[in-house]
Amino acid sequence: MVNELLKKQKDFFKKGYTSDIDFRLNSLGKLRKSIQYYEKDILEALQVDLGKPHFEGYATEVGYVLDSISYMEKNLKKWTKDKKVKTPIHQALTKSFIRYEPYGTVLIIGPFNYPFQLIIEPMIGAIAAGNTVILKPSQDTVKTEAIIKRIINEVFEEEYISVITGGREVTSELINSKFDYIFFTGSVPVGKIVMEAASKNLVPVTLELGGKSPVIVHKDSNLDKAAKRIMWGKFINTGQTCVAPDYVYIHKDIKDELLQKMKEVLIEFYGDKPKNSEDYGKIVNTRQFDRLVTLIDEDKVFYGGNYDREELYIEPTILNNVTWMDKVMEDEIFGPILPVMEYGDINKVIDIINSNPKPLSFYIFSENERIQNMTIDRISFGGGCINDTISHVATPYMPFGGVGNSGIGSYHGEYSFYTFSHAKSIIKKSTIFDLNLIFPPYKDRINILKKVLK
Repeated sequence: MVNELLKKQKDFFKKGYTSDIDFRLNSLGKLRKSIQYYEKDILEALQVDLGKPHFEGYATEVGYVLDSISYMEKNLKKWTKDKKVKTPIHQALTKSFIRYEPYGTVLIIGPFNYPFQLIIEPMIGAIAAGNTVILKPSQDTVKTEAIIKRIINEVFEEEYISVITGGREVTSELINSKFDYIFFTGSVPVGKIVMEAASKNLVPVTLELGGKSPVIVHKDSNLDKAAKRIMWGKFINTGQTCVAPDYVYIHKDIKDELLQKMKEVLIEFYGDKPKNSEDYGKIVNTRQFDRLVTLIDEDKVFYGGNYDREELYIEPTILNNVTWMDKVMEDEIFGPILPVMEYGDINKVIDIINSNPKPLSFYIFSENERIQNMTIDRISFGGGCINDTISHVATPYMPFGGVGNSGIGSYHGEYSFYTFSHAKSIIKKSTIFDLNLIFPPYKDRINILKKVLK
């Protein structure tokens, strides 16, 4: 099935329809109208799959991709123009330019945590760049997978854009097929499998992975703002966010005060009984639920800690006095559990963070520019915020992606267009005359050459 569909898409790509800018813009326009038409169905699917409030569903998924489409539509013609560049002085009567061409047929594999946005957003870039696309949504979010398939099947012919569903066997077949590009969002272990499979066919990849994204709260921070912004970034989507704060280092002089403020913020957000809150979601499935509850050390619970397996509910939980020996610090948490540690010397914290794999995100709370710059300069991470969390992903003007273990490549806005495009370097030379210096026999021209190339 995969090879047959892949051949159809490669044959369609060769016909050249997707090279036309108006074809791409028309495709984006049809996609936008379909998403708007099915908006209610998408939001309801997200609520069923993840307990996601409609506000969060629109802000982080539906509205997010609609805004992305609009941005692409406004700027695509500008990005697709040949980019003129300088020509070396020794290349007389020559023009140099870069032309962007689509890779061809692209595979996009999406995760369960933002199951609509994280498959549609890269697809927008792939369409804008002129590729054909095969989508593989997460099988863990069944309702969202179904609405994605309905939208794509109604809007596009399968030889242009298509959805394939299934489990690990299907995914394995896909990543071992000869696509022209693979874009994967998910966990680090699966990302390694995808990259290994792609390497056998020399298929280029973008890997959007994750890791343990740290927060440092220095003693000069605005504690009210820090508490609210950290709690929001951590517990939106029930903590199932790749750029969510994974753990917090708080300066020892302010730790107790900040912990109390964080507790007050959680009660303000979700009430005394978050289980009854319409603004708090659920864990995606029992497998993830069972993994998460093993990370809750009852002796270290500062706030929360309650759970209900039947409802896939885990209360927003803060763990205090955590060390790197605790189980919760072994891997990315990806759920509503926040470990807190204290520090006195920020240099030691930086060294500890740097001794671990590079995180996808990093957040520093401080009013001191020296502290701000020192931490973002000395710690390697994909992207991050000063005095906020996760907001850096919600802009089309900056690339989003990881570094090292947290990912390869980036996208969003213009960077999505470049990710799914190959940059061809072209020299256009005049035929009026030749610079005979470069042609044999060379004789004694090396001294002339040294004056030109130095």
